[in-house]
Formats: sequence, structure tokens, C-alpha cells
Amino acid sequence: MRSFQALVAVAFISLTAFQPCLVHGNSYNDMSFNWGAKHSYNFSNGDLNLVLDHVSGSGVQSHNTFLYGSIEMLIKLVPGNSAGTVTAFYLSSTGNYHDEIDFEFLGNSSGQPYTMHTNIFTQGKANREQEFTFWFDPTADFHNYTIHWNPNAVVWYVDSIPIRVFRNYRSEGIGFPDQQGMKVYSSLWNGDNWATRGGLVKIDWTCAPFMASFRNFSARACMWKGPLSIIQCTYPTPANWWTSNVYKQLSSDQQVNLKWVRDNYMVYNYCTDHWRFNGKMAPECYKPQY
Repeated sequence: MRSFQALVAVAFISLTAFQPCLVHGNSYNDMSFNWGAKHSYNFSNGDLNLVLDHVSGSGVQSHNTFLYGSIEMLIKLVPGNSAGTVTAFYLSSTGNYHDEIDFEFLGNSSGQPYTMHTNIFTQGKANREQEFTFWFDPTADFHNYTIHWNPNAVVWYVDSIPIRVFRNYRSEGIGFPDQQGMKVYSSLWNGDNWATRGGLVKIDWTCAPFMASFRNFSARACMWKGPLSIIQCTYPTPANWWTSNVYKQLSSDQQVNLKWVRDNYMVYNYCTDHWRFNGKMAPECYKPQY
């Protein structure tokens, strides 16, 4: 594993290449509770606290629906013994054949590392999980989590460092989320049937209430206005900045950062889980992603 000085260098390089940390938004104006509002808080300054107790968790969703762009949030995860809790930040459409792009943060016993769970659904099909541990304490301060989504790829970023890419191979029969608009969701909920060690470690309710904090929600993205948006949001114009050449491929510096995370912090990759899939791996696993 690299030294602290190397980590600082990696972070500096990626900040100069992609700067989603310098965003400002307001969840108070742009999001509303879709469950558990009675014991959570959405402040007018844009700070958002989601709470989980023995009665309920809580969640919010964006007022608007999007197709392509960068969706960003600063998040501070549940501290202490968070085993069994799941903090989520994701995009999703609706229906049985929905698309979805996920960040889910799986809590753990105090002193043990969080797991950062990522997944992508296309037309209701998922099973594309990749998981990571952190190179920092995600409960000590706010960190930026970004989903960048364009006609070429989906990229997951943490503090400007890319951790995963899912490229568009629709022309080869591989699903990609490019036909449905998606809203933005954040939630905190009881996932102790699976979240920590496969459900072996349950929530310790004596530690409740649990709280995750959010701020600076920003959606620099194309508004979904129905099927016509599939053309409007894809057309390469200056207004559709996500279609520019710079976003069609990770830069060499970003690829170095991506490799660093995946070499040192990836703990699960569906593309290498031959036992789970009986050797019948997803077709994108044989395709270049970066």
C-alpha cells in the first residue's frame, strides 16, 4: 500500500483533473422526504440529517428527474457501532424494468472498516456489485460522492478519485442506463439482514438513534422531460457539457488513481466471482472499461 505522501499526491492530481468537491446545492430546495420525515431534518441552509431508530429509517428524493450529468453530495456516515445500518445515495427510475446507479455504505462494528457497495441496474437487472473499503474515516468529516453519467459511461467518484467505471456497450447487446430518466435518492435504513458480514451482525439498538449527515447536494445534469430527452440530452452541444470529448475517457492521471483504489481497496468484484455465477460471467466483464 502506498505511503501517506503518495496518497496526498494522488488526491492532488485527481483534484486538478476533476473538481466536484467545489459544489454548492441545497437539498432543502431540491429534495423532499419520501419516508421517515418525522424524526429527520432538512435544514434551510441545505444541511440534511437522516435518522434511523427502532421505529423507522428515513429518506429523501429529488424533485427533478435527470438523464446524464454529475450528481454530487457531501456525506458524513454514521459513526461508532453502525453495524447493520445502510446509508444510500443513488439514482433510480421506477417500475419493474428500472435503471439504477448505487452508492451504499454498509456499517460495521466500532473500529472496523465501512464497506462502500456500488451497483448498477439496467432494465431491472443488477448483480453487478463492486465493493471497497475506505482510505480515510468516512465518519469523521464530510466527503464528496459523485455519480458522473454520460452516453459513454457511468463513473463513481470519491473525493474526485474515480473508483469504478461502467462503459456503454449497448451496441453489443449489453444493457446501459440511457433510456430512462432517474431521480436522486438518499436514505438511512435497517439492512441488518445482509449489510454486515452477510447479516451475521445485527443492529445494536442501544446505540440508536443513528444519524448520517448530508450537505451540498448538486445535480449538474440534464432534466428529463420524457422520451424526447433521450435525444436532447445526448446531442453533443456546449450546453450538454457531459458529451464533450474530455468525458469520453478517463485521463491518464485518473486511470492511475483508479488503479490505485482498485489495487488497494477493492474487496469484491462480480467480474471475478466465478463461484457465484457458475463461471457464466457478465459479458461486460470481458470488455475494456477504462
